[in-house]
Amino acid sequence: MGSGSWLLCLFIFGILVASCPGVGQCGSGITINVILLDDEDSPWSLQYVEGEILKAIEKDSAINAAQDPAVTFNLTANFSGFDTTLYWYRGCRSSSCEAVAELNNLTESGNLGCAVLGPTCTLATFPIVDKEAGMSLSRPILSAGSFGRSCDYTFNLQRLLPPARKIVDFVTQFWKENNELKPSWKAAYTYKTTNPTEECVWYVSAIEATVEPLALNISITPLRSPTELHSVLTLRNRTSNLFIMCGSPMDLVEIKNGSKAADSSDIAFILIDLYSDVYYTNTSSLPEMKNVLVLTMPNTRSYRINPDLKDNNTMNDYMAAYHDAVLFIGQVMRTISKQNQSQLHRTEYVNVNYFRNTKFTGIAGNYTLDKYGDRDVAFSIIYTTTDNKYDILFTFDTERNKTTVVEEAPKFIWGKRLPNNMPDSGPAIRDIIMIVLAVTVVVVATIAFIFYRQNRRDRLLRKRWSHVNSDLITLMENDDINVISLNIESKKKKKFKIRCALYDKKIVILKELKNSDGNFDKTQKRELNALLHIDYYNLTKFYGTVKLDHGVFGVFEYGERGSLRCVLNDKISYPEETFMDWEFKISVMYDIAKGMSYLHASDIQVHGRLKSTNCVVDNRMVVKITDFGCNAFLSPFQDLWTAPEHLRNEGTSQKGDVYSFAIIAQEIVLRKNTFYTESCSDRSEKLSRLKSSYFRPDLNFETASEKELEVYTLIKSCWDEDPEKRPDFKKVEIYLGKIISKIHNQENESYLDNMIRRLQMYSRNLEYLVEERTALYKAERDRADNLNFMLLPGPVVKSLKETGAVEPELYDEVTIYFSDIVGFTTLCQYSTPMEVVDMLNDIYKGFDSIVDHHDVYKVETIGDAYMVASGLPKRNGNRHAVDICRMALDILAFMGTFQLRHLPGIPVWIRIGVHSGPCAAGIVGIKMPRYCLFGDTVNTASRMESTGHPLRIHVSQPTIDILERTNCKFEYEMRGETYLKVKGKGTETTYWLTGETGEDYDLPTPPTTENVQRLQQDLAHMTLTCLERRSRGSVRRKKLLPSQSKEDTSDQGSEVESESSLPEYLHLATVDNTLSTFL
Repeated sequence: MGSGSWLLCLFIFGILVASCPGVGQCGSGITINVILLDDEDSPWSLQYVEGEILKAIEKDSAINAAQDPAVTFNLTANFSGFDTTLYWYRGCRSSSCEAVAELNNLTESGNLGCAVLGPTCTLATFPIVDKEAGMSLSRPILSAGSFGRSCDYTFNLQRLLPPARKIVDFVTQFWKENNELKPSWKAAYTYKTTNPTEECVWYVSAIEATVEPLALNISITPLRSPTELHSVLTLRNRTSNLFIMCGSPMDLVEIKNGSKAADSSDIAFILIDLYSDVYYTNTSSLPEMKNVLVLTMPNTRSYRINPDLKDNNTMNDYMAAYHDAVLFIGQVMRTISKQNQSQLHRTEYVNVNYFRNTKFTGIAGNYTLDKYGDRDVAFSIIYTTTDNKYDILFTFDTERNKTTVVEEAPKFIWGKRLPNNMPDSGPAIRDIIMIVLAVTVVVVATIAFIFYRQNRRDRLLRKRWSHVNSDLITLMENDDINVISLNIESKKKKKFKIRCALYDKKIVILKELKNSDGNFDKTQKRELNALLHIDYYNLTKFYGTVKLDHGVFGVFEYGERGSLRCVLNDKISYPEETFMDWEFKISVMYDIAKGMSYLHASDIQVHGRLKSTNCVVDNRMVVKITDFGCNAFLSPFQDLWTAPEHLRNEGTSQKGDVYSFAIIAQEIVLRKNTFYTESCSDRSEKLSRLKSSYFRPDLNFETASEKELEVYTLIKSCWDEDPEKRPDFKKVEIYLGKIISKIHNQENESYLDNMIRRLQMYSRNLEYLVEERTALYKAERDRADNLNFMLLPGPVVKSLKETGAVEPELYDEVTIYFSDIVGFTTLCQYSTPMEVVDMLNDIYKGFDSIVDHHDVYKVETIGDAYMVASGLPKRNGNRHAVDICRMALDILAFMGTFQLRHLPGIPVWIRIGVHSGPCAAGIVGIKMPRYCLFGDTVNTASRMESTGHPLRIHVSQPTIDILERTNCKFEYEMRGETYLKVKGKGTETTYWLTGETGEDYDLPTPPTTENVQRLQQDLAHMTLTCLERRSRGSVRRKKLLPSQSKEDTSDQGSEVESESSLPEYLHLATVDNTLSTFL
């Protein structure tokens, strides 16, 4: 339909609008006019969109009710569909006058509402929104479409799907982008399918338009047929490797039609397919998509697209956009209502500015509209991985025109980077010249190499290796350092001793060169020269030879930590979980592989004796290989590390070294003995089975983890029976390097970085061990201190620990306590030694527990004597007398309830004496030192005890005087004048301490003088009676068992009678259960 047709339509509509009355106000019922094509072929047809619009109106009503019940407006929709089936061309191509006619009908009937939804077709929208020739319609128009450039920058049009100008922005900016994955591009081909969709028509047309700024920076070449496309694909001088098209993956498959040129990795198709979600929902891609970049919408939809228009569950982005447009209008109306409710009822139409520079959310995700009302979006640029899966490579934000890399290490058909702008040109004249020069250089180099090889042997013989002067070698004096033992696993358990010396201020190894007196033959000279030239991080350095009195020795680099076999066996210094973890094991294997790879590429070429005892570890935990290149000096080697083909037929080879590496790797992985297998442990049997059949060490593939399986597979391939199937060390090195990179999750971590990180981990573990050992040490120290504090006073212990000596000290005033057991000699006479010990232990444990509750110091116990002092070594003012007296009362109360275990019923009485006065104290002796007290006060306190009475606390006058100086109110009785039998003293006034006012000590009643005398007469008789009663088992019990006989009752009656016949003073210690022990 030509431009004149829709201009005529506009002219007629303008006249009608001018002649019609004004339209009504929005009021409380806000009408949305929906003007859409109504057919069965368009995904935005009114019959598909209508249901989504009605759902959105219901949602908006629910939002109004939930947010503000005072909101009085509601949305209603007026659906107007137009049909193009009467036209020659159906669909959008014939829709321009139809949309104008619908607006005419709405205007005439006065049903034109506050906003208009649709139309979708660009040809239908343009006559309505054109500034110059179009209608002057003030109402906002929200369209899910109108993609063409003719609808750009209009007054009242909002486009909820990305228009063509956003696609042009993408091509312009993305082609300029230059990063690690993409070079900058300058040209492209465009291809338009035979039956393009509405969006594809306008997207591709906008890219091809010559009037756009795009044409000034990028060369665009349109292609119109598959034949033309395939012709360009086969050209070597095509202008670009980039092909832009719009459509679906099936359109692309149809265009490629199995062409190998179309699937080449030298080109890239950019497929614009915005309104499909297969790239997020499909689990796999098509093979034809491997060299395709797809531009599509982000994965923000809350629905699944169903493009089948005949299905009742049809859903697409057009339907979702019109659904979200209704919610958008409701959001704007609520904004206006909050500002001024009356303004809403006076509004004829909504100001278009409410719909621009804003954001809202719908079922299709977040919407961002720019200042022209067009939607901005963060496009996803998707590629197909090498395993046929879709993945996001870039995102492009149309709001900021910025490209962001999402996948930094993609696995795509193009290798590491997208293809260049143009194909590589054919060989030019300059290239031909370079090729000729290169060939000439190769020929000359080949001739020179042949000449070099012919003269190499003579040069090696003429060249002298380094012979070290014996004066520069200093043998280590200490035999422990001088001789290093290498334990080789063998039946005889031999130990090979190697001398250690100093050379150039560093420790070196001296290995004896057997079968030589220093006059080397030609073969030996060549080997020594080759050794001298080896200088690699994972190979031990050869410094030269030296002639000593003991023979001729080779001077080699020293491995401080010994052989790898020793390190693997030492599970204490190198624990499995903390230091020798999986990563370290891989690093050890990687060291060996690097060293052997370098060795095989050198003049030496073959090791021939590779084993775990020939791999040494230096102080930086770097593994280095030794004993290589000494075939003329060392005897042939056959052991568990030797390849089977060399066990059967002597010799050496590089593939044999690979087999030896596999055996070492199994040692490293399992940390068990060489060639470990559960089925066989004998070395000779293992060698025999190796020669006769296929026999290998154990590797448990079934229980191995994923990371272990990688290494196990490598080991298995290295010990393959067929030498040709074994990988070389270069491949092993590369394979282990990839495993290490995977462990570190980065490609660029060096081995030194790895070691530093591992040392940090080891340091943290060491700190933990130090803390643990420190805690154990502190616990042991505290236990030792507690034991010392039990033997000596705290200040004395501290002084002994700090200075080693304690000065004697004089104390002006202290209080000393003495007590002993009355009749102790008699009790011992009728007790066994163990019973005496148990008796004293029971008594003194009770005393000790009481002492702990008072500020006193237990001086010593001698037999039944118990000595306590207060006021020393820590002075405490007048408190010493108070603490001693309270302690004495507690001890006396304790003895009132105490009973002997082996002599129940026999009373145990003690005498207590207390005296106060000056005293001297100090440590006596070196072994088992004792803290001793000296002075008249000690003697007097002892005499106070010996002159006292049982169950009495005998206190001197000085102690009473001190107690009266305190606020404590003790109760005491005057005993009278007492002769103490102390030199220089006669009689003194003494007292009985009976208690403390306000305290109930429950003291036992002391016996009278008469009872004491009777006790001394009858104690032996009572003890014998108790022993006789205990031997008959006649100790009284609380209750009789039901099974006891009457005879038992009569016996018990006699027992009670005999016990009741005891003297009255013995009843003081009688209790209900005489078998109990009171502590």
